[in-house]
Amino acid sequence: MAPSGTAAVVLSAALLLPLASAGLSGYFGTKSRYEEVNPHLVRDPLSLGSAAGSRLPAACAPLQLRALVRHGTRYPTAGQIRRLGELHGRLLRRPAASAAACPAAADLAAWQMWYEESLDGRLAPQGRRDMEHLARRLAARFPALFAARRRLVLASSSKHRCRQSGAAFRRGLGPSLSFGSDEEEVEVNDSLMRFFDHCAKFVALVEENDAAMCQVNAFKEGSEMKKVLEKVASALCLPVEELNADLVQVAFLTCSYELAIKNVTSPWCSLFSEEDAKVLEYLNDLKQYWKRGYGYDINSRSSCILFQDIFQHLDKAVEESKSSKPISSPLIVQVGHAETLQPLLALMGFFKDDEPLKANNYVRQAHRKFRSGRIVPYAANLVFVLYHCDQVKTSKEEYQVQMLLNEKPLLFHHSNETISTYADLKDYYKDILENCHFKEVCELPKVNVTAVDEL
Repeated sequence: MAPSGTAAVVLSAALLLPLASAGLSGYFGTKSRYEEVNPHLVRDPLSLGSAAGSRLPAACAPLQLRALVRHGTRYPTAGQIRRLGELHGRLLRRPAASAAACPAAADLAAWQMWYEESLDGRLAPQGRRDMEHLARRLAARFPALFAARRRLVLASSSKHRCRQSGAAFRRGLGPSLSFGSDEEEVEVNDSLMRFFDHCAKFVALVEENDAAMCQVNAFKEGSEMKKVLEKVASALCLPVEELNADLVQVAFLTCSYELAIKNVTSPWCSLFSEEDAKVLEYLNDLKQYWKRGYGYDINSRSSCILFQDIFQHLDKAVEESKSSKPISSPLIVQVGHAETLQPLLALMGFFKDDEPLKANNYVRQAHRKFRSGRIVPYAANLVFVLYHCDQVKTSKEEYQVQMLLNEKPLLFHHSNETISTYADLKDYYKDILENCHFKEVCELPKVNVTAVDEL
């Protein structure tokens, strides 16, 4: 008997994953689909996987959940679409007679360029499903917190894809929370979700400073990228001078977008081997490292305003619990960007390599911790859960915290455990909580120093 429509879709997706994963899909960086970090979701998007259970004592009950979520799968930006159109246009202008000699180029010339600039980073239908399914899984994991009539505080950045992601998350919870579903009803909070835009020092010295990306630019001109460039030019029968790292990267990203958005293996993927994919992933990771990660202190320090807000709400929940008051904000869900999560994780010291990522240490970084596709794929989520525990030996153990990244428990640095007393966690991050002042951190230096000196 033929499988039903739903079963057929699930089956075809399950069959497609090994084909894609065996080659390129593990190297798409920030354009990775969420299933790359949780492969079990391909077969069942509502599965809680092997990490479903926590190691908390039975006498612990969740008081508050704070989820920081990256928006779901999105379309390319207008700039990426323009570059793809430029590359595709060059293939269309190639002489038809050379099609036999260049089958890859012929296949790509016949490929339909369906992306329009008006899509400009907007949420794809798959992105809505990402959010709806995430909401349902979190509700299944923490049923007491997501029970009917519990107050949900839902906020997002002002970007359309984030507002729509927030609305989709709410829809995923069903009617039990009695909320509407329009993204206009999602509170916009750019001061927390796009803190980087409000940090003058970051904007001037990193975002708008070409010199800050010197390692990225050096890698684009290096031997590893040169080999990929030459190989792609040869496959497309184009002079290598007609290509550059940005055009090759947009071809690679189109492979990633087609998989994430349409669940197909694109003909653009045929241009790249797994080794090529590793090089292009490193290029993406270099950018993330120097612009959003450990490259410059200001990248992570600019997120202290968000970090402190998280702990202020946790503090309030502890105080309310001690006073036997209802928890005023048991559920806080905020939708932002990879650029929201990556600096915060760096501020907390996660995924830090002993050696900085640089243009000249690609080979030595083969087993690096800092791989953006494993950390902040589409729909990435960092969840703080505060628990109240009975039957404890000391009063300090009464309040405990767990952190989940992409629905998997994170090991705390100070204990190497997946659970910490709230007091110990606050003590470990005491310096950031007390001494990282956003206004001071983000203020541009008054003296006229060079960007390199300041960074």
